[in-house]
Amino acid sequence: MELPEIREQIDKLDDQITELFLRRMELCKNAAEIKADRGLPVLNREREREILRRVRGHSGDMEQYTHRLFTTLFELSRAYQESLCSAPSKLRGIVEGSAEHAAAVFPQTGLIACQGVEGAYSQMAADRLFPRGDIVYFKSFEGVFGAVENGLCQFGVLPIENSSYGSVRAVYDLIRRRNVYIVRSARLCIRHRLLVKPGTGLEDVTEIYSHEQALGQCGSFLKTLGDKVKLLPCDNTATAARYVARRADSGAAAISSAECAGLYGLVPLDVEIQDSDNNYTRFVCISKRPQIYPGANRISLILALEHRPGSLYEVLAKLAALQINLIKLESCPIVGHDFEFMFFFELEASVFDPNVISMLESLERDCRSFIYLGNYSEV
Repeated sequence: MELPEIREQIDKLDDQITELFLRRMELCKNAAEIKADRGLPVLNREREREILRRVRGHSGDMEQYTHRLFTTLFELSRAYQESLCSAPSKLRGIVEGSAEHAAAVFPQTGLIACQGVEGAYSQMAADRLFPRGDIVYFKSFEGVFGAVENGLCQFGVLPIENSSYGSVRAVYDLIRRRNVYIVRSARLCIRHRLLVKPGTGLEDVTEIYSHEQALGQCGSFLKTLGDKVKLLPCDNTATAARYVARRADSGAAAISSAECAGLYGLVPLDVEIQDSDNNYTRFVCISKRPQIYPGANRISLILALEHRPGSLYEVLAKLAALQINLIKLESCPIVGHDFEFMFFFELEASVFDPNVISMLESLERDCRSFIYLGNYSEV
């Protein structure tokens, strides 16, 4: 056969497959109604295995492809049935409350918690998110979370990941453990400078202070300095600049922003020190209450899945079935469980899409642990 004839036959088969698929989904709807009446769960693993055994017997050397086809069909069928017969979930209550509490526009003012001191990158991100906000500084990330949880501050702004150095795991861990939600995020272009006291040259520097993320982002430059220079992590890049400015000697330097040079009377050495010019840090804005503002198109989740083959694939299949773009997927070990992981997900979607909220409710029911972090937009 020639290619046009092959395609013509494929088109005919596709029409038949579509008709059969729609008939199958109609039967799934009937099954869902019966399950709802009898209080039966949507998921029936025994029935799915029975179908897979049967179709494998007819598949020959195409068995692996048949298996994938039918597992996808199961995902679609379950998602459809769950949307028809599942009771409202805890997540739906959170989402409905979020819509009620949020204002029509994201606020421009408020009391904002940040880690560090004046000149910190978190402060710059907070100024971008809240042009007329009042910033309260805390020494640690824990302090920012505490201020938001106890109502001292309305919002907190924290770094969550860098394009060159990866996630800020301490912040992710706190978000997982504390009772807060993400309501907005912002990307900030980071330009590190090596700041010293006036009159100090690169050859005079014996110690460099900065946050560990900033040190990591400037790794190539720091290697050129050899062993004569000590690298000393501290809480924050701006804290490092302030400390160097207060030192009596001139052998200390800080990796910080150009803004901190003016704030603390330091000068930037004329050296391009970061590994990448395309260096961005993402900051998240947290709130005690879940609030969803207009334009929200990102959803953040933390999921712990069953420790078995295919559990992650099943989640990804749900996303693929709804054509949801997965922006971020990262694993993190579960403390106390050898070689078991939780997963950070970031999706491009809205919880006000009926299909999306139904899919999330199915994850809430099926996953060992389900943490909804928020639905928000990024600036």
